[in-house]
Amino acid sequence: MIAELGHFVLVLALVVALAQALVPLVFLRHEAGSETALSFATRAAYLQALLIAVSFAALTYAFVRSDFSLMVVFANSHAAKPMIYKIAGVWGNHEGSMLLWTLILAAYGAAFARTAKNLPARFSSYVMLSQGLLGSAFLSFLLFTSNPFARLLPAPFAGQGLTPILQDPALAAHPPLLYAGYVGFSMSFAFAIAALATAGEPQDGRDNNWARWMRPWILTAWIFLTLGIALGSYWAYYELGWGGFWFWDPVENASLMPWLAGTALLHSALVAETRDTLKRWTLLLAIVTFALSLSGTFLVRSGVLTSVHAFANDPERGIYILAILVGFTAGALALYAYRLPKLAPDGAFQPISREGLLLANNIFLATATVTVFVGTIYPLVLDGLGMGKISVGAPYFNAVFAPLSVPFAILLPLGPLLTWRQGHLAPLRAYLAMGAVAALLLTAILVLLRGAASIMVLALFAASFWLVLGASLDLCRKLSPHRAKLWRFWTLPSSAFSAPLAHGGLGVLMLGILAATQWREEIVVAASSGQEIDIASITLRYDGLREIDGPNYRAEQARLTYMTGQHAGRYLFPERRFYEAERSQTTEAAITTDLTGHLYAVVGETANDKRVLRIWYHPYVAFIWLGAVLMAAGGGFGLRTRLRRRA
Repeated sequence: MIAELGHFVLVLALVVALAQALVPLVFLRHEAGSETALSFATRAAYLQALLIAVSFAALTYAFVRSDFSLMVVFANSHAAKPMIYKIAGVWGNHEGSMLLWTLILAAYGAAFARTAKNLPARFSSYVMLSQGLLGSAFLSFLLFTSNPFARLLPAPFAGQGLTPILQDPALAAHPPLLYAGYVGFSMSFAFAIAALATAGEPQDGRDNNWARWMRPWILTAWIFLTLGIALGSYWAYYELGWGGFWFWDPVENASLMPWLAGTALLHSALVAETRDTLKRWTLLLAIVTFALSLSGTFLVRSGVLTSVHAFANDPERGIYILAILVGFTAGALALYAYRLPKLAPDGAFQPISREGLLLANNIFLATATVTVFVGTIYPLVLDGLGMGKISVGAPYFNAVFAPLSVPFAILLPLGPLLTWRQGHLAPLRAYLAMGAVAALLLTAILVLLRGAASIMVLALFAASFWLVLGASLDLCRKLSPHRAKLWRFWTLPSSAFSAPLAHGGLGVLMLGILAATQWREEIVVAASSGQEIDIASITLRYDGLREIDGPNYRAEQARLTYMTGQHAGRYLFPERRFYEAERSQTTEAAITTDLTGHLYAVVGETANDKRVLRIWYHPYVAFIWLGAVLMAAGGGFGLRTRLRRRA
């Protein structure tokens, strides 16, 4: 009965979403109808979010109660599964994850509805109807191709269980965070549609106010997407047992592309808001960023890829998602081309200015996005056309990313140090010279401590240090008027921390990637009990195996003892887990975590009465996730500033 209720309210949500998309158009034909259109759309947005939330709660209830009469519960749950993974199983499959997608989409629409009255009614109405169109498309997709409430008759007594590698706390949080980022860019898309639809109409006396209204939503999506990608990277690092943090998997790239485009959008919206320029570029970026989010959904849900991330393998679903992607993108681009002449011309600025450097970095980010897109899509297009299979992997992406990263990192910290319209580097020469010398010196010290590297890697290290030092200089300059209050730093304006933390975090992340890639060590050994293993000036002793029982698995657990180093006397316990319900096994890496490096161990098969052990040492790899957290924190400070201004 609960499942039928969930299905029924999902149908009602589709009706409401269609009404939210279409009814305001009737009123918007007349200028006097804007308030009526907004009032109707606001109520529809609230109701749509409520109905989808009820449907999602019904599906969650079915998973918690192990209602195997539902096909999706039978295929993705088991009675013996821990409660956290029963709940995570709601979105650990195609149907449930798409229901989560529509729930987040409706939640964003309802959140905007709360603030819509503070904006011009006509503009807000177009935002709301755009969200209604998106909701209608995805609700139709759910109901007609991916019904999460489909029944099995007769009902089975046991379920097949959730894929073991997805039974992890990080994977319980990774999809919601990632979707909150993906779907969040629907708001910037809706704002772009509204800005184009109302182009030429004054918005509180200014033509670029839409950029100011849009930016908090871009920041919100960017923060969630940053955290979602970082959490997914960390999960893959410790769960998959391959010792890496990024594989250039097409599905990983599907999240990177909207992040790169969203980062460019975030900065171009700042220019559009502050200096009334780059408006056309910002609107185009808003459309492209959400189109890339939809393309990521297509890659994961269409079955064109085989990946741990991919749930669906039904071509009909892929065609429907492709139709959504093409329809919304083509429609938005057509509107962009038609309404572009209505936009006021961009303001002028000098190349050496904050606008100039932000534009240059936008070009680098756009180029990086295109290179990832080509490397990801090109093999799929060739395969689809029957022209053979090719693999585009790390060599291609590293070759194109490295040359782009150096000038990008060099220019990025200069922007906040320059003034708008026309900047001057002369007053900054002494600081920049000291920063350059310090970056080169730190690079030399690191090489002396860790070992030689190629010219390109050295340039990347120097650029990363330069980025961190530039962010530090920016922070010091912003805090200098508040020195008397430094002991109460939390009273300082949030805006002082935003750009320095985000830019410095990117530098820290780059340092972690470079060090962990350049100076990693790996050893594969078939070890007998009592055998000692040396890696990275550390000696470990293999002490044998024991069998343990988990809540829904059996495991072989190895023990490795530190014989030397700062962790002498401590242990590592890598495992191989066997899941009876799913009839599969996983490896559970054991990791000693230090800021200066990770020792990472995995236990494998038996070979000649010995146990195969794979052990890695990754120097400074923790900087990758520390940098991502700093970047998200910088975005959080920026969002806090925006929300305070609106209040």
